Amino acid sequence: MRRDVFSEEHELFREQVRRFIREEVEPLVPKMNENGMSDKATWRRAGEEGLLGVNLPEEYGGAGADFLYSAIVIEELAYSRCHGLHIPLHSDICVPYLNAYGNSDQKNRYLPGTISGEIIMGICMTEPGTGSDLASIQTTAISDGGDYILNGSKTFISNGQIGDLYVVVAKTNPDASPPHQGISLLLVDANAKGFVRGRKLDKLGLVGQDTSEIFFEDCRVPKENLLGSEGQGFKMLMSQLQQERLVVGVGSVASCRRAVDDTINYVKERKAFGKRIADFQNTQFKLAELSTEVEIGRVFVDKLCASHVEGEDIVTEVSGAKYWTTDLQKKVTAECLQLHGGYGFMKEYPIAMDYADAAVQSIYAGTNEIMKVIISRRLGLG
Repeated sequence: MRRDVFSEEHELFREQVRRFIREEVEPLVPKMNENGMSDKATWRRAGEEGLLGVNLPEEYGGAGADFLYSAIVIEELAYSRCHGLHIPLHSDICVPYLNAYGNSDQKNRYLPGTISGEIIMGICMTEPGTGSDLASIQTTAISDGGDYILNGSKTFISNGQIGDLYVVVAKTNPDASPPHQGISLLLVDANAKGFVRGRKLDKLGLVGQDTSEIFFEDCRVPKENLLGSEGQGFKMLMSQLQQERLVVGVGSVASCRRAVDDTINYVKERKAFGKRIADFQNTQFKLAELSTEVEIGRVFVDKLCASHVEGEDIVTEVSGAKYWTTDLQKKVTAECLQLHGGYGFMKEYPIAMDYADAAVQSIYAGTNEIMKVIISRRLGLG
């Protein structure tokens, strides 16, 4: 189906991305899944191909392109099941904080490396006892001369083992009232003394991603690494969530499409009771329904991508897309696994991995329950 949101230039870029993923990333996916992380050489190759920070300014080495180019990278990685190479987190969730709120010195120091792949970024937000309740974080950054002394623990940190630079959410004023007014954002180098990588967590799905614990033990962070102003961290986090949740929606729809496409191919080949599974009416109806719902999701997300590029406030719509597409992903993968029968439960079949990978989609970037709270409030209901 034609997708009017993408121009001819966009589609040429898509072909470049597909070639790179097919030739240089897909062969490494089994190793990434086995090791539970990607490798720095592949990140640098992605940088050389212009796949990192594509919408960053040209003065730092970016292409100055629009978010639709990022959406193409997100889609193609998700469709290829290359979840270990977590470019969307780096380019479209973490780096935008540096680009939007960093001063000229911070940008000159870090942005070129994030575009070349020499600097891999992550964000340290979630804590063991807080989940989505950011105002309750316990990590502190206490002023000490020209530094902050950072103490606390973070969990569920993507790029936790391979990352070089992290946006860390901490309280520079632990006594602030209300609590969120004491939150600030710091750029923390992984080589800083007191920065401690914890366990690489053993997850149900997304096994190629190095989701980890990270600890700060009297970690000294120069005050020049403060993003924006003290106490503005919560506001900055909220302002970037529209794109973060759109990133999740783009990837979810692409993953749904891959699960349906693979299942269509499987039922055409697999036989039961003397005929192809594809010849049973239940199979035909089920895949017709799923394919239609995936297409509805794609049209919805395409529209939101276009609106996001135009700078529109689409928090309500993006919150809806995040919960709807991720719930759809769980439904699609479950139904497709069922159509695979017993083989769907075998890890050698990708649909089993799809089913496991889908589970977290409704949890991160704000749980789907929180998405519904946001929508309700913006509708004037709470």
